[in-house]
Parts: sequence; C-alpha cells; structure tokens
Amino acid sequence: MTKPALVIMAAGMGSRYGGLKQIDPIGPNGEIIMDYSIYDALKAGFSKVVFIIKEENYEIFRDAIGKKIEDKVETAYVFQSLDDLPQGFERPKNRQKPWGTGHAVLSCRGQIDGPFVVINADDFYGRASFEALYNYLVSLEEGDNHNYAVAGFILKNTLTEHGHVARGVCKVNYQGYLEEIRERTKIMKFSDSVKYEDDNGDWITISQESIVSMNMWGFVPSIFDNLEEGFINFLKDNRDNIETAEFFLPNLIGDLLKDKKVKVKVLPSGERWYGVTYREDKPIIEEAVRQMIKRGLYPNRLLEG
Repeated sequence: MTKPALVIMAAGMGSRYGGLKQIDPIGPNGEIIMDYSIYDALKAGFSKVVFIIKEENYEIFRDAIGKKIEDKVETAYVFQSLDDLPQGFERPKNRQKPWGTGHAVLSCRGQIDGPFVVINADDFYGRASFEALYNYLVSLEEGDNHNYAVAGFILKNTLTEHGHVARGVCKVNYQGYLEEIRERTKIMKFSDSVKYEDDNGDWITISQESIVSMNMWGFVPSIFDNLEEGFINFLKDNRDNIETAEFFLPNLIGDLLKDKKVKVKVLPSGERWYGVTYREDKPIIEEAVRQMIKRGLYPNRLLEG
C-alpha cells in the first residue's frame, strides 16, 4: 500500500484566539505547531503533506511553512471554499465561516489516492500518535475500504485552563473499536469537575478519563464517497440554519458507524495535548516545547538543513 499522506486542516478562522494562530511561533527559533507535527510525521514515514487552507492565506502559509518542507517531502495546497458545493446547491447569501471539518477533508479529494491521516493545524499531538496511525494504515491490506482509525486521547490530557474546547467524545467497545462518537463543541474545566454543554444549553458532568478525539484520523480513499453523500444529507437536513451549521467530521463518522458501513479502530494515545485555542495557552506550549528539546525529543532548530 502507498505510504500514508498527512492532511493538515488549517482553514479555520481562529476567532477565539484573535488571529491567524496556525502560524504563531511557539518554538525557540520561530517554529509553529505545524512544524512539529510535520517533523513527527516525516520521522514516522509519511510521504506527502497536504495543507487545507483559505485561498487568501496561500502566500502567508507558503512563506511560513511550505517553503521549509517543499524540498523534503511532496507538498500540496488545497483551498477550502464556501462555493465548493454539490450540484444543485448554492452558497447561502450570508454564510461566512467554512463548512466544517467534514467539508475540509472532502476538499482534498483531488490530492489523495492512498491512505492518509488528518489533523488540526493548531493541535500538538505527539510523536507516538503519528507512529500509531502510520503503522495501522500501512498494515491494511490493499483494497481494504472499510477500516479507518482514530487517535484516542484521555480527556483530562486535552483540556485548557482558559476556556472551553471542542472534542469528539468516544464510546469504545471491548475490542478497541469505536462504537459511537459525539462532537461536543464546549467542554470545560470547572472547580470540581469537567462538564460539557449539551444541545439544550445544560452543563453535564463527564468523566475526566473519557476517551476523546481531537480530529486525528486515519482514512483510506473510500472516505471521500462517504463524505460526498454525507455533505449532501447535511445540506438538506440543515436548510433552516444553513448560514451557521457545520458539517463535523466526527458526526459523519458517527452516522457511518450507525449504518455499519465502516469500522474505526481506536488507537490509544497517552500523549499530553498542547494547543493554542486561546492566547493564554501560548506560554504553556512554549514551555512544554523547551522541555521536550531539553529531553532530546526535538532538535533546537526544526525542519532545517
């Protein structure tokens, strides 16, 4: 099977952070979170990197990171556009935000012809997570179109002290396969517990040991057919709130699981998540990177030479 590619979703607006957080430096020599993700992916064996971005950010992204890796690995750029819609649908007049993570992955269908891993641009996942997904994908047999994977993180390892986060809450069976996943867009630490906001606006306690997804998925190309069908259903089902509704990747996977169309292996990760959901998170990840460099996990200068 073809070596897996790495797909990085970087078309989000970063509204809670207050800027283009995907290219905000967190390393000692101006490195950004994506630099560390790409470094880990290349060490694991990935053969291609695909950036999903807004077209207007192309020059910024290429200058910030693309030019550093284009001579090391095959690199492609895909534009997530509000006008990229199935036949028969038109862009809503007042729609401003991207269509969501499911649509982002669908956007790269022309650049992927083998297994691939999807990640967020602004999350630090850790080397072991990349290695686990890579090893799973290369172990699949040619023509295996129904087996996907997801990195499963422990919820308490993925929270910020500075506000709420979005996570896909997972239900895992005894064989280690995903039974159910539900995107919770607001999960937050309270003084005595962790809670999520449900669809009614109520805050519900959740175990800190829960397994969650942070949009680190392992796929084969069959996902694109599933995404195309799912996106059409999403557009039909959300006509009344189409200006704000989002086509979430975890929700699509949940629907596929209900219909028994796919199996998703949960690959446990004990890694501690670091991210920059809020500006106050930045000093925490900067210090974490300094400590990882001291321990020899990363060189002081990344992706150079």
